[in-house]
Amino acid sequence: MAGLLIFIIYLSFISLGLPDSLLGSTWPSMYADLGSTITGAGTLAMLISGCTIVSSLMADKVIHKFGTAKVTAFSVAMTAAALFGFSTCTSYLQMAIWCIPYGLGAGAVDSALNNYVALHYSSRHMSWLHCMWGVGASIGPWIMSLCLTNGLRWPSGYRTISLLQVILTVILVFSVPLWKTESNAESDEKSRNVLSLRQAIALPGAKTILVAFFCYCALEMATGLWAPSWLVTEKGISATDAAGLGALFYLGITVGRAISGFISNKLGDQNMIRLGEFIIVAGVAILMFSGNLTLSKCALVLIGLGCAPVYPSIIHSTPARFGKENSQSLVGIQMAAAYVGSTFAPKIFGLISDYIGMFMYPFYLCFFVVLMILMTERGSKHIS
Repeated sequence: MAGLLIFIIYLSFISLGLPDSLLGSTWPSMYADLGSTITGAGTLAMLISGCTIVSSLMADKVIHKFGTAKVTAFSVAMTAAALFGFSTCTSYLQMAIWCIPYGLGAGAVDSALNNYVALHYSSRHMSWLHCMWGVGASIGPWIMSLCLTNGLRWPSGYRTISLLQVILTVILVFSVPLWKTESNAESDEKSRNVLSLRQAIALPGAKTILVAFFCYCALEMATGLWAPSWLVTEKGISATDAAGLGALFYLGITVGRAISGFISNKLGDQNMIRLGEFIIVAGVAILMFSGNLTLSKCALVLIGLGCAPVYPSIIHSTPARFGKENSQSLVGIQMAAAYVGSTFAPKIFGLISDYIGMFMYPFYLCFFVVLMILMTERGSKHIS
């Protein structure tokens, strides 16, 4: 039964990743239909991330009351409804409205599943769990690109992803009894600590790791969202080609997390974080100093490979940093800090590119990776 449950959790993370990369990869093909501009995606990404902040901060109390299984099923259902809503949009305002349930659903399921796996499974499974997110994030743009290249428009891609989410919702609903018998998880959720925001932030090392999460998610979101637009404006490729190439970064994350699962137990969380950061620096350096299109494509894959172990390793180390009884409270707040990065980083770069130019893209990424390295090194002393 344990094998069946982790399989369902993997499916849930595929579902979480499916729509995450769609906005950036599809935006060059859809912004004109919605009466927006090439930089308008930044505001939508900001709205989605803002809603995930709200649901992440609420997740601790909600999961304590209803349990991980029910929260996960309901959250996936919300994202399915929102994705179908995206496919019906004819204006930028309509798109913005549907971003609200999408963001709320994504934040809750992210917090619930990350903490559950951190508590009950090894770092290997945490890496592979986030690999499944990368599978979804890589498949999403591919499905959209397939629709566009076969004469269909972008709403067809969103409807297809929505249907896949509906199927997963049905699976999750039927799996609820399974979660109740696994690892005494339900009783653990009822008896653990529920910390206030102030109490959680006051724990030793909490502020440092929150800044690290902010930087990581800012880096990841800015890379994935703006890579297609950067390739179009700076490298001169078509919007249709860019939709497919937008998956390169997420492909790197997916492959990297698959590999990480085989070595994470041996190297440990902190060494995996350092390895990932080194690879990110190499990829960003190539983007900054190489004018070659092929090398730029390789750099996006390389940045994805570097991002691969960082997020799951920081999450998996949460119980060791702050105690198992505090981990759900900290995971929820960490998710919120991460999504603050998602909320503001893409929009800020959109404003920068409006006034200075899209060529600033790799330099923007460089700022966040340097700050993230400083914070994760400071926070390493708190891992017991």
